[in-house]
Amino acid sequence: MAPNTLPGTQPADTEAVPSRRPARLWRGGRAGWPRTLAAAAAGLVMWPAFPPYDLWPLAPVGVALLTVALYGLGPRAALWPSLWCGVVFFLPALSGIVKIGPDGWILLSVVQALYFMPMGAGIALAARLPGWPVWTAALWVAQELVRGRVPFGGFPWARLVFSQTDTPFTGYAAVGGAPLVTFLTALCGTLLAYALLRGPLPAVVARRLPGAAPRTLRPLAVAAAGVLAIGVAGPLVPTPTGGRPVTVAVIQGNVPRLGLDFNAQRRAVLDNHVRRTHELAALVRAGRVARPELVVWPENSSDLDPYTDPEARALIDAAVKDVGVPVLVGAVVDSADPRHVENRGIVWDPAGGPGAYYVKRHPVPFGEYLPFRPVLTKLITRFERIPRDFTQGGPPGLLRLGPVRVGDVICFEVAYDEVVRDVAAGELLVVQTNNATYGRTSLPPQQLAMSRLRAVEHGRTVLVAATSGISAIIAPDGRLIDRSAEFVPDIQVAAVPARTAPTLADRLGPWPERALALLAVAAVAVAARRTRTTEGA
Repeated sequence: MAPNTLPGTQPADTEAVPSRRPARLWRGGRAGWPRTLAAAAAGLVMWPAFPPYDLWPLAPVGVALLTVALYGLGPRAALWPSLWCGVVFFLPALSGIVKIGPDGWILLSVVQALYFMPMGAGIALAARLPGWPVWTAALWVAQELVRGRVPFGGFPWARLVFSQTDTPFTGYAAVGGAPLVTFLTALCGTLLAYALLRGPLPAVVARRLPGAAPRTLRPLAVAAAGVLAIGVAGPLVPTPTGGRPVTVAVIQGNVPRLGLDFNAQRRAVLDNHVRRTHELAALVRAGRVARPELVVWPENSSDLDPYTDPEARALIDAAVKDVGVPVLVGAVVDSADPRHVENRGIVWDPAGGPGAYYVKRHPVPFGEYLPFRPVLTKLITRFERIPRDFTQGGPPGLLRLGPVRVGDVICFEVAYDEVVRDVAAGELLVVQTNNATYGRTSLPPQQLAMSRLRAVEHGRTVLVAATSGISAIIAPDGRLIDRSAEFVPDIQVAAVPARTAPTLADRLGPWPERALALLAVAAVAVAARRTRTTEGA
């Protein structure tokens, strides 16, 4: 089959032979412009499935469009349209990164799009096998596995699962974790593609085979049954919400207006969180809110090191003593090595002061630390804004905070399955974050969606504390108990369940993701071997 032939009109074993003509990118590469444009449209369709738009059904529709665009191509021909699908998807999905510079936003988006190329080649190969909708869906899991780990620990933002945090698919997170939700979302898309390619519409257009219509109704029925079963079974997954009641408080101090010098800005952020905590104490004394048993401050609520800055320590200590319960304080702390600093969550007790703490295990590359520092600082002067690297923490953030043990993750660590899984033994999960740089972009609502997914995945209440928003208290079934606006001070108090029972996803750990990724690799290997055998015959 020639690369530009209408997909679905010839058998798969003949339509998968790649063109041997050299690629001409100005004509859409080996695939041709019709397929390349269809793949780009797939990326554009997927983007609004993610927050803040939350048009979640568009995620499987985008997967279906990409699958149709690649169906019948050879693996090399599939590379170019797959890249364009990724570029058109990631540019708007990661548009909040533009706040740190258009060049950084574009570069990151293009780098993320590169991961779609091997996935697209794999889809082109897997589509030659019986049962290809399953193998194609598994390839999405494999792509996200690699993208979330390589290089520099990966960047698992904008995974398919994070478009499905309040949908019929969400419940599956408690069964097989985030990767299972990605797989089932993609499977609904590949089943839709199967119906489009093998269903009645291509047969009506082609009109080549007598009696084709009755046979082509079967793929349509299979696809509809599969999508319906996935959609109906998801809400039936039990999501227990019972547990020992604990009253919690989340403080969002907000950030000051720009224009202050660096030290004044840092002091103003700390003052805001201290002030809100004193307000909480006053509300408790007045009987207007219940007395919390623990309080959570955001990441970077004190950029002044409270261990070495006596004024910062006194301010925090006075606020904690006033509210009378332990406070989890987010602070930037000097490291023993003067070239480094630490991003900590510190348990601050009203009687004993600072105690146990968690150091962020996954600092942001090119944001909190600079790989290849000697070279890059000479090439890009903007990197001089990162004078010291953040140290990578060691132990997971399991901390005793008042009456419960909490699992603490900091900022974009919430996107990493393994980092959150490591602290899921806590009775509550805490996400300390500083979103001030990315305020009023798509990134804070996307991070909130991830936190909601983690609540369901691990069956835990999640407390999200952000300097400028979005802060939230999330029930173990993903419901929003409270949510702040952005760039306003906020105090949230609620009685929530503290739970200890693990979900099935906790018990299975990384194995669902590994199994699905291995399934994808095996399918591609079998398809590649069959192709070599066919071409050599």
